[in-house]
Amino acid sequence: MVSGERTAYLVKRLELAVRGRLDSAMRPHGLTVVQYTALTALRRQPGQSSAQLARRSFVSAQTMQELMTKLERQGLVTRTPSDGNRRVLSLRLTEFGMAKLIDTDHEVDEIERQMLADLDEDQVEALRQALRLCTQRLTGPLPTRLRAAPPEFA
Repeated sequence: MVSGERTAYLVKRLELAVRGRLDSAMRPHGLTVVQYTALTALRRQPGQSSAQLARRSFVSAQTMQELMTKLERQGLVTRTPSDGNRRVLSLRLTEFGMAKLIDTDHEVDEIERQMLADLDEDQVEALRQALRLCTQRLTGPLPTRLRAAPPEFA
């Protein structure tokens, strides 16, 4: 059936290793990995709702609400009524939140450098594309634009 280790097992082992490194890197900054993930998602796409952010951060909407309340109290994010629907709150990083992420960037970059050290640029891009395609296969129909995604797709 399957020779050697299952790919799903290898992916899970990698996830756990990355999670452990990220936990260690975020702790001195007063962040959890889930908080870090949410903040980076807001940096990439400001103005998301809590529900949108929950989906992108792999947590429930209720958990994200609690996280956002805590991050708002810490001065890392703000919540304002959305232009399209006043009942929906748009989330944005504060200057302090952006500075906190900038403080963590070099540590996350180093984790990725260590993880990918034995791969050349083409292999890194092939790995990223393969992971995107595998994720898409398991989460829904593969959009046409992903079938031949350019290297800059993120």
